[in-house]
Amino acid sequence: MSSSTPLNRAADSLKRAASSLGGAVRGLRGSADPSGNRPDRGGRTSKASKLHPASLWAEAAGTAGEVLLPAWRAVRKAWLTYAWPVLAVVSLLGWVVLAAAIGLWWAGQAWGWQEAKSAALVAFLLFVLAIAFIIGRSAYGVVLDLARTRVAVGDDAVGSIAVSNVSTRPLLPAALELPVGANTAIFHLPRMKPAQVHEDLFTIPTARRAVIVVGPVRSVRADPLHLLRRRVLWTEPVDLFVHPRTVSLGSSAAGFIRDLEGMPTTELSSADVSFHALRDYVPGDDRRHIHWKTTARTNKLMVRQFEETRRAHLAIALSINTDEYDSEAEFEMAISVAASIGRQAIREQRDLDVLTQKGPLRCETGRNLLDDTTRIVGAPMRKTAVDLARNLADAVPNASVVFFVVGSHVTATQLRTSAASVPPGVRSLAVRVQPGAAASRANIADLTVLTVGDLDDLAIVLRKAAA
Repeated sequence: MSSSTPLNRAADSLKRAASSLGGAVRGLRGSADPSGNRPDRGGRTSKASKLHPASLWAEAAGTAGEVLLPAWRAVRKAWLTYAWPVLAVVSLLGWVVLAAAIGLWWAGQAWGWQEAKSAALVAFLLFVLAIAFIIGRSAYGVVLDLARTRVAVGDDAVGSIAVSNVSTRPLLPAALELPVGANTAIFHLPRMKPAQVHEDLFTIPTARRAVIVVGPVRSVRADPLHLLRRRVLWTEPVDLFVHPRTVSLGSSAAGFIRDLEGMPTTELSSADVSFHALRDYVPGDDRRHIHWKTTARTNKLMVRQFEETRRAHLAIALSINTDEYDSEAEFEMAISVAASIGRQAIREQRDLDVLTQKGPLRCETGRNLLDDTTRIVGAPMRKTAVDLARNLADAVPNASVVFFVVGSHVTATQLRTSAASVPPGVRSLAVRVQPGAAASRANIADLTVLTVGDLDDLAIVLRKAAA
C-alpha cells in the first residue's frame, strides 16, 4: 500500500500523538521535585513537560477527519445517487400525509383507537395508489428553440417547444414545465401516437434588463392529490440576454472623437503625420524629412518637425452606485447611455475601455459589451463616482477621451474632483442622466457636462459637445 494512503497518514498521526503523550508521561515520571520541577544537567531545576489537551484534541480531530473523510464521501455519493431521487418524488403535502399516517397508527396502537388505525390505512393506500401514477417510462423527444437568445428591452422574445413521441406505443396526456427565470410555464400534452409531434409557441416578456434562464424543459407525472411528483429533465437551460435599450448615435454625433490625423499632443517628434514646423538639420536626422524648397531658399538644410499623435482611445466610467441615482429608471438610463456610446466607438473601430466600481467590462465586440452591461447589478456602496474616476485614470492612462456617466445626485463638486484626476491633454465629458430634464450642455473648468433627460436626446447633446 502506498505511503500516501489515508490509512497510512492516519497511522502516522496516531504515532505522533502517542509519542507526544509518551514523552509527556516520561517527563512527569522523571520529576524529582514535588512542585513539578526536575533537575537539569547543571543541577538546576526546570519545569516538567505538561500535557496539552488542546493539542491532543486537535491531533485526534485531524486523525478522525482523515479516516472518516473517504467514508463520508462514499455515503454522500450514495445518498445523491440512490436515496435523494426517491425522496425528492414526495411533495410537501405527501410528507404531511405520511407523518399523519404514522402518528395515527401509533395513536391507534397506544390507545386502541380503531378510527385512527382506519385513517392511517387510508393514508397508506393513497400513497400506494399515487405510486401507480408516477411509475413507468416516458419516451419524449423535446427540442427547446429560442428564435433569438439576445434581445433588447421591449423586443419580443419568442420560442417554441417541439415534443415528439419516439416510442412505439401511445403516450398518455402529460404536462411539461418550462422554468422562465423565477416563474414556471406549464404546457399540457395530449395523448400522442407513435412519431406524433406536438409544438407549442411562447413569448417571454422583456420589460426590463436581465439575464433570464429558460429551461430546462421537464415532464411531470403526479397523482390527482399531488402527493407524489416525478420530474424528468429533457433539455439543457438556455440563457436569454435582455440587453439595455440603446440608440444609434451616427458618425456626426460622435464627431468629437475625431482622429483621422490623430489628436495632437505637446510632445514633438521627428516622424509622424501631424506637421508642426521647420527646424535646422541636425546630423542623424532622416533625409526623407528634408524640406528642399525651404533649403533652396535659405541655403541651409531644413527638416520638418512633427507633433506626436495618438489614436483616439475612448474610456467610459459608469457609476453603479445606486445612492447616486434618484430612481431605478434613472439607473437604467445611465446603463443605456454608456452602452450606446460604447457601441458607437466599437462600430468606428476605436479602442474602448468601460469601467465600473466592480471592475472592467468586456469590450472586444458589441455583443460582449452588451452582455456585460446586462449583467450589471447596482447596489449602494462606499465607492463613489470620484473613486471610479481615480481608478479609471490608473487603469487607462493612455485614454484620449473620457466619459463619466453618473446620476442626478452627483454634485458639481464631485464632477470637478473627478475631472481633476484625468491627466492633462485628455478630453473629459460627464453625462448626467436625469429623466425629464431638458438636454443641455455646461462647462465646469475643462469638464464638459451634458445633461440627458431622455435616451433619444443623447445624439443631440453629443452634437452640442462636438460643436
